Amino acid sequence: MVIRSGFRSMAVLTATAAIGLCCLTPTPDSSASTPLPGPGAGQQVRLRPGAPALPGEVSALSFVVADARTGKVLAARDAHRKLPPASTLKTLFAVTALPHLRAEDRHTVSEQDLAGIGAGSSLVGVEAGHTYQVSDLWRGVFLSSGNDAVHVLASLNGGWEQTAAQMQAEARRLGALDTEVVSPDGYDTPGQVSSAFDLAVFGRAGLARPDFAEYCSTSSAQFPGGGGSYGIMNTNRLLSGADGVARYPGIIGVKNGYTSNAGNTLIAAAKQGDRTLLVTVMNPQSGGGFEVYEEARALLDWGFGAWGHVDAVGSLEPVRPTRTAQHTQVRAARVAAVKPADAAAEEESSWSVAGSAAAALAAGTTVLLLVRRRTTRARAGRPPQ
Repeated sequence: MVIRSGFRSMAVLTATAAIGLCCLTPTPDSSASTPLPGPGAGQQVRLRPGAPALPGEVSALSFVVADARTGKVLAARDAHRKLPPASTLKTLFAVTALPHLRAEDRHTVSEQDLAGIGAGSSLVGVEAGHTYQVSDLWRGVFLSSGNDAVHVLASLNGGWEQTAAQMQAEARRLGALDTEVVSPDGYDTPGQVSSAFDLAVFGRAGLARPDFAEYCSTSSAQFPGGGGSYGIMNTNRLLSGADGVARYPGIIGVKNGYTSNAGNTLIAAAKQGDRTLLVTVMNPQSGGGFEVYEEARALLDWGFGAWGHVDAVGSLEPVRPTRTAQHTQVRAARVAAVKPADAAAEEESSWSVAGSAAAALAAGTTVLLLVRRRTTRARAGRPPQ
């Protein structure tokens, strides 16, 4: 049951001013950069004379450093490598579901809402029979990475499978072609993958929303339960400063994750002066459980230090097809309607313009002028975050 409350949360109205984001909308020239190379491309950076070198201690399998305002990518390592995202996939969940759910609405949770939560999931403590405000559930998602809160919000959004389908469509609309959504909460599921590039796209899209920015920048809050409420703290240590991890200056958020299969993953954004950086780090190969924060810190430090001294290696903006490309798509669609394309062609890994146009058309998405090999990694695990 959904109960309409008689007021609106003021938090989302003040969030943007509080963190100084204004609005992370793209600038007119933000799509001018070329797209990043595909899997196996290694490390990309274009240093000008006097620019600092990338930090050598970063052991992550993949990472991206980007200007959050323009979407220009300043540096990357294997940005399109498909890896399990863990709870960083919750950013795509939020980008997809936030527009459909009113923060001030209240919902009494049923047992069915909580059905199907994976073993070992991180939980905020949602209880069947208790009535929650939607905004409380979102704080449970962002701070505690609660899969129970995700399940309830997905139920309000039309159901688990419908939400997964909406997330997949939203990823494609944003130009994120590496992501395959199976479980909206990021729980390790065979076939579910994303990439450092796509996670950066999702983080940037989220920060353009004041409500998303408010939730992801909250370090602690009260959550209803136990006849009253109890405190919850954001598990993103760069934001909370917990467990001996120093809080990063100007940190905004965005979302961390961990499963035994994915390792540690992180989307981090920080603002210093008029500059906002977005960093994604996937699965560091050295150090302990908090190494992901230190590697993100090193990349943020580098990005702010290198600002204005590097040339972009790509863009988070989807490449818009020209009129010629659109005409080619129309002709391809007419041919496909008469004669189905050879299924084997989907497995080609060439980077031709024609190949990318066909792949994007088949997926019903914006052309990115590249084709990424479709790989499926069957993985399983238990996410504690």
